[in-house]
Amino acid sequence: MISANWAGNYEYIARELATPGSLEELQDLVAGAEKVKALGSRHSFNDVADTTGVQVSLAGLPHTVVIDESARTVTVNAGAKYGEFVEELARRGWAIHNLASLPHISVAGAIATGTHGSGDRNGSLGTAVAALEMVTASGEIRRSRRGDPDFDGLVVSLGALGVVTSVSLDIEPNFEMRQDVFENLAWPQLLANFDQITASAYSVSAFTDWGDGGASQVWLKSRVDSDIAAASRADLFGAPRATRQRHPLPDGPSEWTTDQGGVAGPWWKRLAHFKLEFTPSNGQELQSEYLVPRAHAAGAIEAMRRLGPRLAPLLFVGELRTMAADELWLSPSYGHDSLGLHFTWRQDPAVADLLPELDAALAPFDARPHWGKLFATTPTRLDSLYPRLPDFRRLARTLDPDGKFRNAFLDRTIFAGVASPRTAPVGVVPGDPS
Repeated sequence: MISANWAGNYEYIARELATPGSLEELQDLVAGAEKVKALGSRHSFNDVADTTGVQVSLAGLPHTVVIDESARTVTVNAGAKYGEFVEELARRGWAIHNLASLPHISVAGAIATGTHGSGDRNGSLGTAVAALEMVTASGEIRRSRRGDPDFDGLVVSLGALGVVTSVSLDIEPNFEMRQDVFENLAWPQLLANFDQITASAYSVSAFTDWGDGGASQVWLKSRVDSDIAAASRADLFGAPRATRQRHPLPDGPSEWTTDQGGVAGPWWKRLAHFKLEFTPSNGQELQSEYLVPRAHAAGAIEAMRRLGPRLAPLLFVGELRTMAADELWLSPSYGHDSLGLHFTWRQDPAVADLLPELDAALAPFDARPHWGKLFATTPTRLDSLYPRLPDFRRLARTLDPDGKFRNAFLDRTIFAGVASPRTAPVGVVPGDPS
């Protein structure tokens, strides 16, 4: 039995962890369970994947990588980690559009929580979903494709609709990338040239401690076949090129990070921040992230700078990334291009006390929290931020009429004030800042 998440900050209350070896076993398990929830790679920092009943790991289902070249899709088992299939995909001549910073996360878990990579023109990982298969509360298999009714509600689902078993992702021909790092970009230069900076490569990440020094590092991940700006830059608006391999943390081991220095390589060895063969940290951290509409980027950055003295003592590092708008109902980028403000915290109880203050500072900018991380956003504000939330509740009632996939996280976020078919809504988990 797995007792805690990857970071060790949350202990699961599930009474059992099941690992079915076939789709039929999974169907029987789900049909017979009173409460059930899929468990991915445990990289969520809250109780989104917990249940009072049975947690289900998909690690025992057969490993599949099925490429349909005519449809330009790859179908993989939902429990697979991105790092486990991308090399095989590339070996067969294909690529997916983006990766998150960690290749260690599961496909279904990352998609279901709205996880993303970076890039002005790149949507979240869920935007690549062309089709999915899930086991619903009755144990039946439901297959849906892009364009089907309610499909956009099925993708970022928080595990509320069923257990996703396989996902078909859009693919494109292989491409090579390079990664160039620039150091010490001052705040005035970053803000004055923000649009140019984020458009200067296929994927851009800026790391900061929210102090007066600005962005300590800016990572430009460029496609060799189309992006030439990074290759020709001597500096990035006054920020010089790094002369050595860097980790986002000043004293972090640089051998854990994907190759930098402008050396071209396969897309799957550049898009993520960290190599699959290394654990990016010992797990002794917490994470929060908020996505704000791109139009509010400058205001949100300035708000975080003002909050900097409160953030710094609890922070390992912050990160700024951009992503394109999408139409997935519960995606934090639903309806508009976004800026992500990511916070990697020290494991300190004071983080829980800071979260309401952080949420209040970002509320004027219509900030939406990442579903898999720590946040203190109220149900009332979540209702105002997600116009398709009523449609999602309707879909959940249709697919899960008895609330089999409901849990404490869903009850206090998505279904707050909406009676459970079996039990009344619960409040915030004691000691859990999410």
